[in-house]
Amino acid sequence: MMIIAGDIGGTNSRLGIFSPGKGPGNPLKENTYPTANFHSAIELIGTFMEQAPYPVDRICLGVAGPITEGKVIMTNLPWTIREREMTAALKVKSVRFINDMLALASALPILKPSDLLTLQEGVPETNGPIALVAAGTGLGEAFLVWDGVGYRAFPSEGGHADFAPQSDLEMELMKNLQKKFCHVGYDRVCTGPGIAGIYQFLREGGYVEEPEWLASRMKLAQDIAPVIAEVVLNRENHSGLCEKTLEMFISVLGAEASNMALTILATGGMYLGGGIAPKLIPLLSRGGFIESFCRKGRMSNLAARIPIHVIMEPKAGLYGAAACCLTDLA
Repeated sequence: MMIIAGDIGGTNSRLGIFSPGKGPGNPLKENTYPTANFHSAIELIGTFMEQAPYPVDRICLGVAGPITEGKVIMTNLPWTIREREMTAALKVKSVRFINDMLALASALPILKPSDLLTLQEGVPETNGPIALVAAGTGLGEAFLVWDGVGYRAFPSEGGHADFAPQSDLEMELMKNLQKKFCHVGYDRVCTGPGIAGIYQFLREGGYVEEPEWLASRMKLAQDIAPVIAEVVLNRENHSGLCEKTLEMFISVLGAEASNMALTILATGGMYLGGGIAPKLIPLLSRGGFIESFCRKGRMSNLAARIPIHVIMEPKAGLYGAAACCLTDLA
């Protein structure tokens, strides 16, 4: 019995074919597609099925957005997808949608130490709750709790909780964002589009000057967030504007990760997922992230005891979706 598992992201979609005998970490075939190249999820999955020489019985997809009665309106894609419609179109026995953060969280118990990079050792508590915050096109959150036998994963939409500024400059950023959006949540700051928004706020507000060479480069970029990171990490040309942008981003990300960790008392650890954190390891390791994470007043000592790991395996969400499906079949 073969299954297709998928991690459908706003930027990339990862798909794989799995067999119960091989386990969730060993796909028989896998591929990654730019999501924007497809008009629908059915077209995307259908393309993968045409390229895969295996008969498929079931499909399980991790998708970004709340799921209601087998239907999901994607948060960062112009797609509305339905389980029944996809089942009929692709001629399989069943299709199941799960929250993308549930898929990623489900992968945490099967990840290897080499799949992680530790930012804070902390003092882990055996079988303690685990928190997950993943910054990418959107900001996803989830958590795991021990049920006496193993960890059970639960999704969350905590990334849309109200943004709480921690400095005068962050307060000005929030006022700026409030003029553009009816609600300012952490997802407006701790994401790729959020990085671009911070940059524009600092530039337009005159907080840091944008040099001509950088302005010219930004005009040519379809997405300025990767350019900002590249400028800071490569250090070919110094840019105080790019440096300040990522400094603010990392500080806010640290604060929200700590919010999530304290909310569920994540003594088992905090995990950072998504596409952004692995690319910013040199900056996350500088200390600003940990400083922000641990700046919790009377709870600072507790925050300092929470282990913090970055998920370096880009296919973790795919493997987690496979784990969910294979568990159902067991």
